[in-house]
Amino acid sequence: MRELARALAAAGRVSRGLDRLGRRLTNRIIRATPRDTVHVPEAEAIVSFTFDDVPETALHAGAAILEAHGARGTFYIAGGLAGRVEPDRTLIDAQGCRALAARGHEIGCHTFGHSDLRHLGRRTLAADLARNARYLDAIDPPRGRRNFAFPYNGGSLGKRRQLAARFRTCRAGGEAINRGSTDPAFLRAVEIRQPDAHARGLTRWIDALAAEPGWLIFFTHDIAAAPTPYGCTPETFEALVAHARARGCHVLGVDAALDRMGLREQAR
Repeated sequence: MRELARALAAAGRVSRGLDRLGRRLTNRIIRATPRDTVHVPEAEAIVSFTFDDVPETALHAGAAILEAHGARGTFYIAGGLAGRVEPDRTLIDAQGCRALAARGHEIGCHTFGHSDLRHLGRRTLAADLARNARYLDAIDPPRGRRNFAFPYNGGSLGKRRQLAARFRTCRAGGEAINRGSTDPAFLRAVEIRQPDAHARGLTRWIDALAAEPGWLIFFTHDIAAAPTPYGCTPETFEALVAHARARGCHVLGVDAALDRMGLREQAR
């Protein structure tokens, strides 16, 4: 039985590794073959702080830190995760989502079921997005198309048209600043994650932005004294937001950043 358990564990690791490889290859192809592009101006330095899944600490600590600096963020919500209690974090429920909206933060879509889009058919994805729209719209009625973040930062070649028609932008990862010709359906972003020394060092991205303006999007998950591997401490998050302000960057949510840059909605 032990040998079988070890074999199954090893097979699981191989499967997850192949899945990550497939995700990276798909993302490379999408970046190399954009469907549409917009021009991100290089006249101003703009920073957006965004949160995926949205643990309670992102509301209680992350949002509060942004507000203390007169800024707001974008919080990508997956309705199917609402109120979920996990070993190292608890995710916000509808009340928490409502509190974010009331305090002026942007609510974005992160699908309902938080599934890798490559493994969903178009009809299944459409139903999932419609379900999340019903969940979010009941809490925070939208003024236009929402912005979207890919679960696991994984794009899908076959879903690009579907997503571009439904959302104003779609955010992935990519570890880069958005400048000049940019695919709005696959925005680049820099992850704030552990170890905390690495997260604190992300001020270098803000310095690079100040030297050569564009649009820098950060993303993270929890903001806690003992963060998960995908979050950071309140002190580190505070340092990043303060540094962006000190370098003269505009700190805006995704929707507000688009408006400031004059990237208006296109006819579909």
